[in-house]
Amino acid sequence: MESIWSVIGLLLCLVTLPGTIELVLLTLGGALPRHLRTSQPESGHPLDICIVVPSHDEEKGIGQCVTSLLACDTGGQAVSVVVIADNCTDSTAEKARLAGARVLVRNDDLRRGKGYALDHAFSILLTENHDAFLIVDADTGVEGNFIHATVELFKDGADALQCRYLASNPGESIRSRLMHVAWLAFNVLRLRGRDYWGLSVGILGNGFGLTRKTLEKVPFDAGSIAEDLEYHLRLVRAGLRVRFCESTTVWSDVPAQGKMAAGQRARWEGGRFRMIREQSPGLIVEVLKGNLRLLEPLLELLLLPLAFHVFFLLLLLAVPTAFAWYSALASLAAVGLHVAVALYVGQAGWRDMIALFAAPFYIVWKLTLGRQLLKSASTEAAWVRTERTGNHDN
Repeated sequence: MESIWSVIGLLLCLVTLPGTIELVLLTLGGALPRHLRTSQPESGHPLDICIVVPSHDEEKGIGQCVTSLLACDTGGQAVSVVVIADNCTDSTAEKARLAGARVLVRNDDLRRGKGYALDHAFSILLTENHDAFLIVDADTGVEGNFIHATVELFKDGADALQCRYLASNPGESIRSRLMHVAWLAFNVLRLRGRDYWGLSVGILGNGFGLTRKTLEKVPFDAGSIAEDLEYHLRLVRAGLRVRFCESTTVWSDVPAQGKMAAGQRARWEGGRFRMIREQSPGLIVEVLKGNLRLLEPLLELLLLPLAFHVFFLLLLLAVPTAFAWYSALASLAAVGLHVAVALYVGQAGWRDMIALFAAPFYIVWKLTLGRQLLKSASTEAAWVRTERTGNHDN
């Protein structure tokens, strides 16, 4: 019986150890002081910046999004906003035009999804004279310095960049408050950590930027439901790095109600599990062959969503061996430290801290999504718009 428990403990350690190493690495890097820039980016000529907004049935919020983008301080750059109305059945295109955007209409019943929409847009926009592209979701608001901050990083030589990406409605429910805390960890602390160590910080799917040269070297033809993760792995394989643009922020609503939130989480995390299944074996082989730049992306991929990571650690804690107990307790301490540092660097308020008391119920809720996660992990990319209670007409 003791040998069976030892095998179970070993298996759980193998499942959780890569994620624990990743959490420790990124927590430490995210907590340390930032590197000071030793040189200012060259002023040079103004850049031609194209902001690309992929949209599917977003008539309620597209006008406000375009208005937010056009209100940014351009700092003398040439800026255009292009909305991709992809397989829309509403007035998204019309409202985007009225708000001042250029609109590309795409209809394709077979190739549906955000990745396909962006690939279509870039196939057109790369024939024009744009120097760099910023990608923003249609339900997004941006900080006033969005263009200025990203251009500064492009002029500093960035191949690609990712801005801070936060929830705009944390006070709408306990669930949205916990999502806000999770994003402080996933979308801020972890990116700070990677940036500190000189690693590629990743792409979050919203508020990221790519130069013309990057897109010409690595075309955006990622078609999975986790197109951002898929494309980032291709960037790293090509020797390119995504840098963290911490000085500006994009916001979007997170679903506050159970059904809406469940659908979104199932799609996001199901897509992630699919990437784990499809990409991990190849990444392991490449790392063993000496391509060490893929080691951190591999660890990041093997770090399960935090609710599942904690669940497996609790199972490990229940294994009646000293090794399992010590491993589980050390890893749970790493999780606790990760969340605490995320609250600190994200300048969280007391409501965020109080919401953590509901975290156990949130973890249980996430575990109930297993069937939906498996379904999302086994299907092709599909653009399913998430309903949000905060959407409104411009």
